[in-house]
Amino acid sequence: MPKMWLHLIFPEEQIKKPVIYRMAVKYGVIPNIRRANVTETTGEVVLELSGKKEALEKAIKYLKRLKIKVEPITGDIIE
Repeated sequence: MPKMWLHLIFPEEQIKKPVIYRMAVKYGVIPNIRRANVTETTGEVVLELSGKKEALEKAIKYLKRLKIKVEPITGDIIE
């Protein structure tokens, strides 16, 4: 099953919403939050995301539609 690591930056209006849960249910992907830093005004999450390639692509488009900045993490990742 394909896996990718993403750095997500949430706008203030999305911080208190269950965005990751809804994405997982809607697209059948498996999220694993590896790190998070959330305040009242900003939210940053390092997310490991697994699923079928098509589902991963749709999940990323969903996040971007919600104005969440999505940056792929590449290179050496400590597991």
